Amino acid sequence: MVIGIVLSQTPGYSETFFHSKIKGLQNSGVEVRLFSQGKSDGFNLCSVTLSPKVTANSFQQLAYFIKEFFLLMPHLPVLIRYIKLERREGTSLPKIFKKMYLNAHLLKAKVDWLHFGFATLALSSETVAKAIGAKMAVSFRGFDINVYPIKHPHCYKTLWKHVDKVHSISQYLLDKAISNGLSKHTPSAIITPAVQLDTLPTNNFAISSDKISIVTIARITWIKGLDVAIAAMAILKAKGLKFTYYIIGDGDKNSFERYKFMVYELGLMEEIVFCGKLTHQETLQHLSSANIYVQSSLNEGFCNAVLEAQAIGVLTIASNVGGLSENVVDGKTGWLFENFSSESLAQRIQMVVSLSDAQKNTISQNARKRVKEEFNIEKQQKEWLEFYATPIS
Repeated sequence: MVIGIVLSQTPGYSETFFHSKIKGLQNSGVEVRLFSQGKSDGFNLCSVTLSPKVTANSFQQLAYFIKEFFLLMPHLPVLIRYIKLERREGTSLPKIFKKMYLNAHLLKAKVDWLHFGFATLALSSETVAKAIGAKMAVSFRGFDINVYPIKHPHCYKTLWKHVDKVHSISQYLLDKAISNGLSKHTPSAIITPAVQLDTLPTNNFAISSDKISIVTIARITWIKGLDVAIAAMAILKAKGLKFTYYIIGDGDKNSFERYKFMVYELGLMEEIVFCGKLTHQETLQHLSSANIYVQSSLNEGFCNAVLEAQAIGVLTIASNVGGLSENVVDGKTGWLFENFSSESLAQRIQMVVSLSDAQKNTISQNARKRVKEEFNIEKQQKEWLEFYATPIS
């Protein structure tokens, strides 16, 4: 079996979801090929085919197009099928030739499955798998389902018609995709992120009475709800709690400036530290010394950082929204708070601080045990093999 995975870039070292998937498939005798727009120097897990070049230089772009056209000639039967499929979708000939160029690396592929790692990557490539005689799979993640369709209504209408099987990281995202037009009869599988527990540091859950350490790992963007968390910190400071709140991650410049100004206005310059982007190892070091992990997102498909925090044993608090309720078992492996409510988050943090060491230890151990049993790499790899091997009726 040959699996072609389509991504915008080859996965980085910290993107364990794709690394573990590729390694697991290869260890089971499956050949994996990656198709992407760019390749990092250190990536060598499998073969990588880059997409055709796009440039603003008209003459150079014409040369690229002519070159690609001749390279596609040996695949003429595929091109004919592709043109027929696109014409049935009402695509004009000029647009077909444009899409043919952009999909040239995929139209030349010989794979059994063509799997788009994000639903948005399948847009404008919906008919390619049928043209090359492969099955088509698509993965859903938070942005694909929670954000993009709001900006682009009915964007997946063509995709839903051609996809053979879908993968979601949570039941929440799968249900939302169905509410947005995906047929409930389309074969599907939920395969969550996973962690290798024995490679992670262990957290000391004890909370000092002098000052507590709170950590959030998130892109600096509106959907992560950092304003909710920052406002909660102002409430805690007013109540006399001593803490340092570390925000790890980079992102949107305008959002970053807004949050920095909010911190200044609320008088939290001494309590809140923007760490910027850290390496995976540096991030784990922060987590291993944290007392509480907070995820205040306005929506999440699942959230790897929350899973990793629980795996390490950090006492975890997350907003009760999206797939986070599938990630955190409220009151058993962590706690959920009312979405958009800074007061609710502040109350949760105060409650956690007031717990006895025995109670904190119980939650910490519950979290680690659940991650070990339900979100381990071996289980995830087995599920991926079953995903492709299970016949589609």
